[in-house]
Amino acid sequence: MIDGRLVVDAHVHAARLPTLRPAWRRWAEEFGDGAGLAGLYDENGTLVPERLDAHFEAEGVDKALLLCEYSPKTTGEQPIEDVLPLIKYNPRRFRPVANINPHLHYPVDAELERQLSLGAVALKLHPVHGGFSPADPALYPAYQVCAGAGVPVVVHCGTSSFPGSMNKYADPVLFDDVLRDFPGLTLVLAHGGRGWWYQAAAFLALSRPNVWIELSGLPPHRLPGYYAQYELGRLAGKFIFGTDWPGVPGIARNARALAGLGLDEETLAGVLAGNALEVYPGLRDA
Repeated sequence: MIDGRLVVDAHVHAARLPTLRPAWRRWAEEFGDGAGLAGLYDENGTLVPERLDAHFEAEGVDKALLLCEYSPKTTGEQPIEDVLPLIKYNPRRFRPVANINPHLHYPVDAELERQLSLGAVALKLHPVHGGFSPADPALYPAYQVCAGAGVPVVVHCGTSSFPGSMNKYADPVLFDDVLRDFPGLTLVLAHGGRGWWYQAAAFLALSRPNVWIELSGLPPHRLPGYYAQYELGRLAGKFIFGTDWPGVPGIARNARALAGLGLDEETLAGVLAGNALEVYPGLRDA
């Protein structure tokens, strides 16, 4: 907890260093606490479970979603198997999120089912790093699995500066057909349209009950400017707290910055934890 409030960080990259490209490490050092991060790893570049758990405890995080990613062209590969020791150490705090890339996985539904069987509570897609459209029909079998099982889909919705990124695939409008074809699908827009699409992301979230905005990578004090066309208190009802750790100066620091935006207590509690617990049923089981 932070200042008496339950906290869920819905966007954490707990990756092994040997599987990553140099640009990932530079990003973590530039935007996060490079020195502090180094102390969480062993000599082989693997996160030490008890150190990571203690770090998130100190930051006041009650639950965290650990992402994996299969993007060899941009950031590298972060296999789901690499986060399983962290989950095993503290399954009450940590839960995994699946990831598929249609260029690497076929059939996508079989790979998704495999990762769900390992305990994943959501599916993350990274079209920008993976180089595919989220509207690609090849992904439809995965959407069918998620819609049928009540598993939310998290999609990277914002620009990325990693070499090899394809930012055209971050446009939330690309999900319009998907939401039409799978009306029961829960969609989380990670990074909230960062760059060129803040207004489109906000419109989708306010116009569809099953679409949410996740705040990873967005400095909280800038949210009123990013979403200036919308009443922040109303839009915040669709916000989910996430940091993009380790590319963040501090989790508690971001949470307190959110608390400084003047949201009413019920809305703030929803942003920090309540909305995530609603959207990710698997978190409630942890």
